[in-house]
Amino acid sequence: MENPFYQRTLTAAAFIGFTNGFFSGFVVLRKNALSVSALSHTMLPGIALGILLTGVLAQWNAFFGAMFAALLVGLGSVAVARGKRVAEGTSLAVLYTAAFAAGVAILPKLETRTELEHWLFGDIMAVGNADLWIVFVIGAAILLTSNLLMRPLLLTLFEPNVAAAQGVHVRVMQYLIFGMMVLALVSSLQAVGCVLSVGLLVTPAATVSLLTDKTSALFWGGGLIGGFGSVMAVFISGPLGISPGPAIVILLGIFFILAYLLSPKYGLLTPKTISKNHR
Repeated sequence: MENPFYQRTLTAAAFIGFTNGFFSGFVVLRKNALSVSALSHTMLPGIALGILLTGVLAQWNAFFGAMFAALLVGLGSVAVARGKRVAEGTSLAVLYTAAFAAGVAILPKLETRTELEHWLFGDIMAVGNADLWIVFVIGAAILLTSNLLMRPLLLTLFEPNVAAAQGVHVRVMQYLIFGMMVLALVSSLQAVGCVLSVGLLVTPAATVSLLTDKTSALFWGGGLIGGFGSVMAVFISGPLGISPGPAIVILLGIFFILAYLLSPKYGLLTPKTISKNHR
């Protein structure tokens, strides 16, 4: 614990876990976990493009490449869906597969493609001071914006027509939610990588949803579960001999399964549920 290297790792795990766990409340309420999965895989072609243009694999070009690709696909799907002719999920599928195909075409041209494994599954143990600042700025922006605009954001999710009638710019709120989702995904690159980032951005609030019906609990409860689970995963990853990135997602998955089985209200194994089944 006195090692600055380990302190940076734990700080990054706590902050990334809390930020993604907090924002997972919007993902669960919006019921677009599959969109998050598509966007998480879209980041890899963005990283590949950044390497192709710069010729090196570095933190800054991986970050901006991933953010560019995810924003292009995510906000592009929202823009296409505005015409009401094509559903948002359909447009996202088209843009996501096209971007991923472009990434597959680029990969053979990269000399550093073997080093991309760190960005596929994360390498939080290698986090540096610059990485911490990036995570802090992104996380602070997401948390501040979410809390300041919580009411119009929730109103847009549940009742967009009512929100528009009350003067809320629904389209701006939709773009904002998608933009913050992309930033949350990019902030978790160092911790869990492209492939596993969806678990960190969905599982915490999904776990809380099995324990309570209170909307505010999805955000703060998700943040606490995300932060606590990420820190604990870093601690146990060493003795278990596995990487911290997969350990974070595995531990959060265990929390979700336990909530599904033992939740006082919705648990599969609670006496109340069992008695209903016997009836």
